[in-house]
Amino acid sequence: MAQRALPLPAARLGRAVRTAGAPSAVSGVVLLLPDGEADSHRRPSPLSYALQLPLARTLARAGQEDGLAAHVVRYRCRGWNATDAQLAADARWAVDEVVRRYGDIPVCLAGHGMGGRAALRAGGHAAVNSVLAMAPWLPDNATDEPEPVKHLLGRQVLLVHGTNDARTDPELSFRLAERAKKANRDTCRFEVHSDGHGLRQHRAEVVALATDFVRGSLFGRAYARPVADALAAPPPLGLRMPLAAGFGRSLRD
Repeated sequence: MAQRALPLPAARLGRAVRTAGAPSAVSGVVLLLPDGEADSHRRPSPLSYALQLPLARTLARAGQEDGLAAHVVRYRCRGWNATDAQLAADARWAVDEVVRRYGDIPVCLAGHGMGGRAALRAGGHAAVNSVLAMAPWLPDNATDEPEPVKHLLGRQVLLVHGTNDARTDPELSFRLAERAKKANRDTCRFEVHSDGHGLRQHRAEVVALATDFVRGSLFGRAYARPVADALAAPPPLGLRMPLAAGFGRSLRD
């Protein structure tokens, strides 16, 4: 007798990541969107969730005095699944849940890989004020419908991509950033030279860049000079900004 497939769980917000010294009131939320797959109805990988926790902790610690809370989103399944765009739908649900729990506060969507695509696609939600897409998986516009970008108007948008990424094509993220910049001038993109999909080789710099962007976009703190320059520069300069070695150390000095 054939076994019946178990129903997929509902999307969930992971437990809020906050530090002991943070104020009780939450003033801004960053939602971490894990990587996924193009086509799959399997349950999400626990590893993809776990990989986002270190960044969530770093962001929460850096933004504790601002009242920042971080959540890693747990998807219903691990696949984008063509026009269903399930990861983007789960991201929108997560923003709705943030509004329900915390009220009218700004939200940053920060995704990696397929989660980066979900962040960009769900970035038009009214509560979202910023989008961080790290090594985003994007369709090839030559064979697929191009990703929408006009809904990103009014948001701060940062893409970051390793130049040696063998899983997601960095040239596709440049093309999307180029189109997004025409619709929304507050768009920039950083290139991490010689790094791959996991952005591990220059992890300290990538985390420092993410931290600077999240705090700047959610709480109005001044961006580091490279980020401010990238946002202000015309294309292609602001869309091929190299992430300098030591970026994180220079902010701590």
